[in-house]
Amino acid sequence: MGEGKTLPTYLCRNCENPLALGEDLISKKFVGASGPAFMFSHAMNVVIGPKIERKLITGSYVVADVMCGNCGEKLGWKYVETFHLKQRYKEGMFVIERLKLTKKL
Repeated sequence: MGEGKTLPTYLCRNCENPLALGEDLISKKFVGASGPAFMFSHAMNVVIGPKIERKLITGSYVVADVMCGNCGEKLGWKYVETFHLKQRYKEGMFVIERLKLTKKL
């Protein structure tokens, strides 16, 4: 019997605060302000800012900025609401920019 693959924990690159678990990683194919970004179904130890309407690559959304709960670094955003049926799967998901993360196995 083979051993299961160990999934990483994703940490804030600035202060190493744990932010997300590997099992919650949905996609690595997102783009943030600083480049590549990851979508997670859950995030922890974060502060969620006020809801704002923002135009993104795939349309208009209501989002909230997401900051590290320890150091305050802006990490990405949370999708709160979408106006397009095909994009509804994003609601409640977190997008965190790759440059803001480090990982630990």
